[in-house]
Amino acid sequence: MESSELFWDSSIEELEAGYKLLNDSFVCLACGKTFKKGFFFKSSNDLLMDAEKAVNEHISSCHGSAFNTLLELDRKYTGLSEQQQTLMRLFYKGKGDKEIARELSLSQSTVRNYRFRLKEKARQAKIFLVLHLMMERSVGKEDRIVDVHRNATMIDERYAVTEAERDERVARFFGEDRKLARFPKREKDRVIVLREIAKVFKPGVKYTEEQTNENLRKFHDDYALLRRYLIEYGLIDRRPDGSCYWLVF
Repeated sequence: MESSELFWDSSIEELEAGYKLLNDSFVCLACGKTFKKGFFFKSSNDLLMDAEKAVNEHISSCHGSAFNTLLELDRKYTGLSEQQQTLMRLFYKGKGDKEIARELSLSQSTVRNYRFRLKEKARQAKIFLVLHLMMERSVGKEDRIVDVHRNATMIDERYAVTEAERDERVARFFGEDRKLARFPKREKDRVIVLREIAKVFKPGVKYTEEQTNENLRKFHDDYALLRRYLIEYGLIDRRPDGSCYWLVF
C-alpha cells in the first residue's frame, strides 16, 4: 500500500493512536517506522518491550504525540487557522479558559467561544465524514479520486486524478519491464508517474545517494531528473548534503 493511502485509509481510532497494524507490523503513521509483532525492542532505559509498546514509545519520543503529528499537518488538511492550532494545543494540555486567556492576552469569553466553535466544527465534520463515506461507496473506479500524498506541494488540478486515469497512465508510460518509456511533459501525468516510481522506496528506510540513484536507474537512465522531481513534488526528501534520502511518509 502506498504511504499516502496508508495514512488516509486509517480509521479515526488508528489516527488517534498514531499507528496502524499492517501485515503483522505496527506502522507509525508519522514516519512509517515499523515494529514487527513477535519481536522485542529496547526501550530508552534498555528494558525490553513488545512491538505495540515500542511503537507507542517511538511516537512519544520522536513525534511528541499523535495529537502533535496531526495538528502540525498543513492547514490544507486540518482547516485550522494558526490561532485555532494554538488554542487546541493548549486545550489538549488540559489548561483552563482563564489560564489560556491570561497566556494569550485574550478575554475568557473569547477563549470559551473558540472552544464552542471547535466543538461545532467537530460535529459538522462527523456528519460530513459519514456522508462522504456513504457517497464514496457508490462512486465507480472511473470517477473515484486518488488520495493526494501528504507532502504534496501546491495542490491544484494536477492532483484531480481518478483511479482509472492513474491505471491508464501507468500502463502507457511504463513498459512490461517497468522501465519508463519517456518522462511525461504534462503536470498531471508527472504526478502519476512520480508517485508510481516513489513506491520503490520503503517507508522508514534511509537510503544513501548511491542506493537512491540505483533505485531510480531501474526506471530511467536520467536518475538525477527523477530524483529532482521526486523531491520537488514532496515524495522524497534528503539531508542538505545529499548523503541520505527517504520516502516522505
